[in-house]
Amino acid sequence: MNIIAWVILGLLAGAIAKAIYPGSQGGGILSTMILGIIGAFIGGSLYSLFATGTLQLTATSLSLPGLLIAVIGAMVAIYLWGLISRSRSV
Repeated sequence: MNIIAWVILGLLAGAIAKAIYPGSQGGGILSTMILGIIGAFIGGSLYSLFATGTLQLTATSLSLPGLLIAVIGAMVAIYLWGLISRSRSV
């Protein structure tokens, strides 16, 4: 059941982050879902770093605050992916 929640959270967070983030990001539903799942891990890890002072690899839960953290993490992932893909094309 946990994997289904990650897929739903990833799809929602990735779609919201792509809608909020300025510019054009390519990719279909699979890339959006993967981006959201990665964002959930990035957001959860950053949240645990700021809350406890230790870096732990954690994902957020399927809740409204968890979705907000996952969207922020997905926006960070979009930014990092843009940096990586820009440096490859130069």
